[in-house]
Amino acid sequence: MENCFLNKVETNLRIRRWSEEAQYQKGDSIMEGERTDLSDFTRIASTQNQLQELKYIWDQWDDDTKSLFFANYGDLPYLLDVSIDKALFRALAQFWNPSYSCFTMGDVDITPTVEEYTALIQCPRFQPDKVYFKPPDSPVFQKRLLKLTGKNEQWARSRIKEKGETKCIAWRDIRDLIQTETKCEKQVKMFALAIYGLIVFPKSLGYIDDAVMELFDYLDKGITPVPAILAETFRSLTACRRSGEGRFIGCAQLLLVWFHSHFWKPERSSYRACFDNYSPIRDLAHAQRPENIPYDQWKTILRNLREGDIVWKASWFFPNEITYSCEGYDRVPLLGIWGATGYAPLMVSRQYRSRQFIPATRGLATCDFPYKGRDYKRIVAAIAKAWKHPLKMEPFDEKPRVTPEYRRWRNRRINDEVPIRDSEVSIPLEEQLRV
Repeated sequence: MENCFLNKVETNLRIRRWSEEAQYQKGDSIMEGERTDLSDFTRIASTQNQLQELKYIWDQWDDDTKSLFFANYGDLPYLLDVSIDKALFRALAQFWNPSYSCFTMGDVDITPTVEEYTALIQCPRFQPDKVYFKPPDSPVFQKRLLKLTGKNEQWARSRIKEKGETKCIAWRDIRDLIQTETKCEKQVKMFALAIYGLIVFPKSLGYIDDAVMELFDYLDKGITPVPAILAETFRSLTACRRSGEGRFIGCAQLLLVWFHSHFWKPERSSYRACFDNYSPIRDLAHAQRPENIPYDQWKTILRNLREGDIVWKASWFFPNEITYSCEGYDRVPLLGIWGATGYAPLMVSRQYRSRQFIPATRGLATCDFPYKGRDYKRIVAAIAKAWKHPLKMEPFDEKPRVTPEYRRWRNRRINDEVPIRDSEVSIPLEEQLRV
């Protein structure tokens, strides 16, 4: 037992030294002279698909059918009960920091992690290190559609539509198949595809994108979609921040569930999270919270957050290890379905109940790219290869929770991409949350 503890201490110290040396030798994500010009206000839309028909189908199913879904695809149906607080979402987007792939709010840096999203979705089939990557030569959309539906080519050709540069199929066509299908397994599979197309990756409203179906094809092989979900969440937030406007095409429901987990301190004991049938998404979807807080009030609250105002480790999250980088990278690269990006989990070590030290951040500001052009396939292949050798560490809680070097680094880093705190604000958070 003592040797195990000493090994953990030694490993964490080694990783801390590596991270700090990478920061000092390679530099920060943004260096002097590299300041970005982001607008002071991002006009972001969180327009969602209409989900009443999807919810109606789910509510009609018996427990056996629902259990089959949970066993194969996790707790995603509970996202149907998550309402989108548009004022909160619009305010939260203003604090997305593209250069560090995190939300920077007052004294707080925080971001969704692969491990947290995996714990939220709770799919037993996911293999955490078996990630999706866009294959260079994949079957055409029509072939994937035929394989899923069992229909003929004429049926597929008549229903494939083009939206911009991509092909897709209307939700109503998938809905009709779900309602007429007699085999439970196929019903569940098409319903899961609809959730991925309408909620997780809602690019074309009312339609399911070809890229979504391409990812979906790999889920039966144990591939985890979590890095892809995070990648498109981060890429969409970054695109909106850099252009000053846009529609968010990541999973807004999952992002808000994650945010509420860190913002609202749990009133009940976290022991419930140990129960087999516990679902964080279901629990948080029905939690009572103040309503009708306006956008300006949310923005003031978030701008002035202090370290003690949030829950660093979510009550339902019990991490065994942190994937802090992949071989050849100082960050964790994330392959999405339309492009790729990356993030630095060591920026948010406290979310794992681990000591916060200086993270390696160089390259974060420039690692986002779409799947276009000549070079992207080569880069995707390199990232997919790197994911075969993820670098991990065990969380280690020690005092002080934050190193003095980290505080000095954070205080002097360039931080011109998000609203800064109001130095005169000293109102307790509980009072600010009153409507």
